[in-house]
Amino acid sequence: MIRSLHRWFGLVAAVLIAVIALSGTALSIFPAIEGLTTPVTQDISVAELAARIQTTEPSVELIRRAPSGRITAHYFAGDQPASSIIDPATGSPAGSADTSTVERWLIELHRALLLDDSGRLIVASGAASLLTLTLSGLFLLARRAGGWRHMLKPAKGTGDRRFHAVISRIALPGLLLSSLSALWMTASTFGYLPEGAGAPPFPSQVSGAIGAQIASITLLQETPVETFRSLSFPAAGDASDVFTLKTAAGEGYIDQGSGELLAWKDSNWVNRLTDLLAMLHTGQGMAWLGLLLGVSALAVPVLSWTGLAVWFRGRGEKKGSSVSADEADTIILVGSEGGTTWGFAETLRKSLAAHGMHVHVGPMSSFQPARWPIAQRLILLAATYGDAEAPASAQGFLDRFRRTPAEKGLSLAVLGFGDRSFPAYCGFAADIARLAEEKGWDRLLPYDTVDRQSSPDFARWGRDLAEMLGLTFELDHRPTRPKTWELSLVSRRDYGASVQATTVILRFTPPMPSVWQRLAGNAFPRFEAGDLVGILPEGSEVPRFYSIASGTKDGFLEICVRKQPGGLCSGQLTALEPGQTVTAFVRSNPSFRPLHSGRPVILIGAGTGIGPLAGFARANRARHPMYLYFGTRHPASDALYAEELSDWRQDGRLAGVSTAFSRTANPAYVQDILRKDAAKIGRLIAAGSQILVCGGRDMAAGVAAALSEILIPQGVSLAALKAEGRYAEDVY
Repeated sequence: MIRSLHRWFGLVAAVLIAVIALSGTALSIFPAIEGLTTPVTQDISVAELAARIQTTEPSVELIRRAPSGRITAHYFAGDQPASSIIDPATGSPAGSADTSTVERWLIELHRALLLDDSGRLIVASGAASLLTLTLSGLFLLARRAGGWRHMLKPAKGTGDRRFHAVISRIALPGLLLSSLSALWMTASTFGYLPEGAGAPPFPSQVSGAIGAQIASITLLQETPVETFRSLSFPAAGDASDVFTLKTAAGEGYIDQGSGELLAWKDSNWVNRLTDLLAMLHTGQGMAWLGLLLGVSALAVPVLSWTGLAVWFRGRGEKKGSSVSADEADTIILVGSEGGTTWGFAETLRKSLAAHGMHVHVGPMSSFQPARWPIAQRLILLAATYGDAEAPASAQGFLDRFRRTPAEKGLSLAVLGFGDRSFPAYCGFAADIARLAEEKGWDRLLPYDTVDRQSSPDFARWGRDLAEMLGLTFELDHRPTRPKTWELSLVSRRDYGASVQATTVILRFTPPMPSVWQRLAGNAFPRFEAGDLVGILPEGSEVPRFYSIASGTKDGFLEICVRKQPGGLCSGQLTALEPGQTVTAFVRSNPSFRPLHSGRPVILIGAGTGIGPLAGFARANRARHPMYLYFGTRHPASDALYAEELSDWRQDGRLAGVSTAFSRTANPAYVQDILRKDAAKIGRLIAAGSQILVCGGRDMAAGVAAALSEILIPQGVSLAALKAEGRYAEDVY
């Protein structure tokens, strides 16, 4: 529901909100200019200021002080009314107080779209839409992160979705403040709020005298300039008129003959709150805040564009529809890193829906049994990422599941998806199943697994489910082939031929999208180093995945491939010549990349595992501390990226490069150079560094053992670093 609310308010109000936001951004510049050009107010009283101005301009009728500290005076120049900015040190004019034509036009556009009161109502609707978008966006960000306490962790995902989330995190606090203050100001303008204190009743009796020296009036002497708002002078020759003084504390009348206070009324909470929100919204008096809000508003058109792109892409990716969670008798929650598990969920949903069940499908991060009033069964389809870790769409699930008591009347089935060749086969799903048994959840089916996306495994489990439900269906899952593109090879670099270990660095040109393709979600997706490219070799429909060593900003897609004995895909890739093409698609791998924290990063790899690590170094244009430990066979045959590593070391993208060669006179492996550099690595880890490991499974196991030894003096474990997001592996 929250997602739909966010989507439709964004689509309907995008143009209106963008106009309001851009005009607000432009207006945020004026308070900053005003703050820089306003003469400094001295520590003087209103009596002193008014006396100085009256000496310079005897016909002065009104003195105002803006929240920025700017003093303006209204008086007559001959027989024409005039106004000036006043230098409080002398009381003399320091420039015109007239609002420029551009600023006046922007104010009218921002407040009322140049349409008077009807425009104000439209703008108020825009502010309400912005508030709705901001609040729903905050809830969606929290859900995406796995809970409110994970909000400050690095955003996951790639491309427009990740960019939308990152910009939202930065801009939403400012947009929330702007929309709330705008709605309050509109309500105040149209009289929908409780009334402020207002002015006291005009005095029924005055002294009838005139001519009191303004510098000697006691109340004005006791009022510092920093607290006053305005001072109105009595009309010339009218003995019944009075001085009117407004300050932050209230408003009152002063006798023009005796200088006595005739009436006074204190401000109430409505006045104070309205003044505060007006200052926060306009930046008057807090120019720095106005600029920050202006920058936040500038994010609105960016969010509108990326939001539309995500919406169009979502329409293209949508494979079916499920009922809302509060209407479902069956809840299917998916934990997936690359997205393939969602296809199995859709096959299951269709089969159950065909038998009259009301099925809701969602990410495991949305686990909230209290919001499923009629649900009878919960089915978890859980893939495993890395070493028994939660995939992207299940962030925060285990913590929430651990805190939630077993729900009566809700039976549970857990189906794990993984690769049996990995030691932590379906480890995340197994952890859920063990925890569910400990907490006493009713079991719908025994825990089971699907190996390597096996359709027969899934169909076997489906038959057990059908029997349990008393139904007859077959889960005939046919994986949907992902949208693919043709990538053209532009260059190749060869290594290892002399030692019968052919390795190549292949650089492809991704297809250039048009603006419409980007908007409609049909463009080649954005990618970063560490993401995966799936290559479909000739003669097979099963993709082979390779870690990407570049990002979209580099203008090319690069991978590092070693020819495997009998390998279909690696054989075709290592034989590829410039100008030839491959069929490919990109899969996001958000859990394997440097954190955007500025803290040190330790890169550890061997062989072709150097690929994504080289991509991280290439992208380190900010020169954050980054240290590479790399193992390979021999410097003469396998020095992958040798020239680039040297250049990056010189220009600061790499703070250190350490290499180990296993086929030299003094053979060494990457774990050996880690132990040799243990003291330095210990200091880096103590300073909050992140560790990224890429390469073969045996190498990763050796590296983990070496790091565990190094961490002992620190009192830290690899498990603790993983829990903090500071240790990640990309192992094959």
